[in-house]
Amino acid sequence: MRVPIQRLPPSHIASERLVEESETITLLLATLLIPGRGEPIHNGLLAVKGSKIDWVGAYADIPAKYKGITPRRVPVLMPGLWDCHVHFMGLDLTNAESAASAAYLPGFNALAGAISVEDLKMTLMAGYTSVRELGGYGCDLWPGVQNGPLIGPNIYGAVAPLSITGGHGDEHSTPIRTVLDAMNYGGSPVAVCDGVDDCIKTVRKLVRRGARCIKVCSTGGVLSLNDNPQDRQFSDEELKAIVDEAARSGRAVAAHAIGKAGILAALRAGVKSIEHGMYMDDEVADLILEKDAVFVGTQHIVRTLARDYRELPPPVQRKLLTVNAKAKASYQLAIKKGLKIALGTDMLSSARASPLSHGNNAKEITYAVELGMTPLQAIECATANGPEVLGGMAPLSGQLKAGYDADIIAVASNPLDDIRVLTDPSNVTHVWKGGKLFKSQPRIPTQATVSY
Repeated sequence: MRVPIQRLPPSHIASERLVEESETITLLLATLLIPGRGEPIHNGLLAVKGSKIDWVGAYADIPAKYKGITPRRVPVLMPGLWDCHVHFMGLDLTNAESAASAAYLPGFNALAGAISVEDLKMTLMAGYTSVRELGGYGCDLWPGVQNGPLIGPNIYGAVAPLSITGGHGDEHSTPIRTVLDAMNYGGSPVAVCDGVDDCIKTVRKLVRRGARCIKVCSTGGVLSLNDNPQDRQFSDEELKAIVDEAARSGRAVAAHAIGKAGILAALRAGVKSIEHGMYMDDEVADLILEKDAVFVGTQHIVRTLARDYRELPPPVQRKLLTVNAKAKASYQLAIKKGLKIALGTDMLSSARASPLSHGNNAKEITYAVELGMTPLQAIECATANGPEVLGGMAPLSGQLKAGYDADIIAVASNPLDDIRVLTDPSNVTHVWKGGKLFKSQPRIPTQATVSY
């Protein structure tokens, strides 16, 4: 007979979480409440019931049923942030000298997963209550987050990016049989497929493994050695088959798409989001609008790598410098054209000293403001717009709105005055996910003033 194990919350948050879970209603009162979409509310009140938001509005309009409950006061409340392009792969700590070959050695998956546990926690503590992972071990780790004992964000993972043989998601320096065996038997986040039938079957394999979305590489990439970002990858028929098969189980498709030909092909096939999109022009932008797709511009990884490009192989350096010059212009065009933008970083490092390590995600928000958004617009792109990359599987999340998931953060000062406040995780003083308190900084005063 199997005896069920009761999992206890970590000791440093156990008392507050157990108290909140036992209460019917929790009230949060903020000097400024930023709902994610719409205008901020001064002296805003939010009621949480279980895992959902029960009511949001001005404190002056508090319903009678809440008047006997003492609220928790914080300076700023806003929805938990979304990063729509991350990778939990244990990179930079697993085997920095020969990561490509090490990834196919026995035991690597366990090592990468173990290292990524800290990355999950760092992401949540930075205020990111949800992520879309487009290749990595997030889907494998998600049950441990969902059911305990791991601490981390909600993970909507793709498992692996679909790639043609020799394409961006293939490992060109490793024997193809090793790659295929790792995909089929080793649990690695790789998905190489060719031809319509193989593409359909590979989508089904990813769904079987737990993918909650699908990613396809419709162009070459920057960090891959043997292809070019402007290369077109997958045929129209293959792309359409991938999108149609994903749709059969309600999954939306994200396209790694840098070059123009591959972006247009992905959009014609019906993908929901364009990742990177550096070679965007008016024709591309107009088709994104027509197809009601979402643009995920990933400024953070491009800028970060470009600052230290001399450490990369020469072929990668040349590609990086070319796309870096185009990345800002494409992003500004997307803003000018009014594209729906969701923020994604391409975070991939587990080395805490690296600016690409998990927990530094909010730098992306500052770049959005630098390139033309207002702070309020950038916050909408980092909250309310995030779930929309998931199409029909989008959860009720990303907004402080009745009936939505109680994924909420409190911030020490007003990000509408200075968006950079979000880049320091210590300024994110409280994090609730699904109504449960995962982070609390008691140093924040009970009464706080926020300029507006």
